Amino acid sequence: MTDQEGPRSGRTSAAPSGTETPAAEHPRTRRARKAVLDAATALMLEHGPNAVTVDRIAALAGASKATIYKHWPNKTAVTIDAFAAHMAQEVPRPDTGSTRRDLTEQVVAVCAFYASSAGRIFAQLIADVQTDPDGAGLFLDRFLAGRRQAVRELWDRGVARGDIRPGTDVEIGIDVLFGPAIFRLMTGHAPLDPASAAAIADAVLDGLLDDRAPAG
Repeated sequence: MTDQEGPRSGRTSAAPSGTETPAAEHPRTRRARKAVLDAATALMLEHGPNAVTVDRIAALAGASKATIYKHWPNKTAVTIDAFAAHMAQEVPRPDTGSTRRDLTEQVVAVCAFYASSAGRIFAQLIADVQTDPDGAGLFLDRFLAGRRQAVRELWDRGVARGDIRPGTDVEIGIDVLFGPAIFRLMTGHAPLDPASAAAIADAVLDGLLDDRAPAG
């Protein structure tokens, strides 16, 4: 995901992700940011991330390039934030009152997202950042950190309920729950349909939880 556009490049861990908006931000600024993210998302879904440029984002969003560079260091950051915001909207955090159901529904929703047209974009983003150290840093900071935090919130509710096995590492738990979905997305060796996703969740959660309650 080498990015030749933009006055700045590199890892910017302090920059906000596409799913976060400063509380004091002016409504006009929020609207402009949303228009840029919506435009970047639409362009990615139609043409793929490599066809997206700041010029095309600005034209579709009705924003200036200066406005875009005010909020993002480069095109890569815009596309990652746009995809993060799109996935957060399409894969909301469930709150069913059951840790098993919450985590199962999240795995099923993530798999459904990967199986959609957005999954192709996500696979391309992952492949691109493997050869771009700056892009890899942006991906970790601006996308992956937010997605893992969303699952930690579900996990923390399970800990509070006493459902999680004592001593279980949350980071390992997230990896084993969602790693199979990434592997299936990238290799295509097995389906990402709801039944398969629920079976993956059940197999993992039987080892992580103390609840023994059905996903229901």
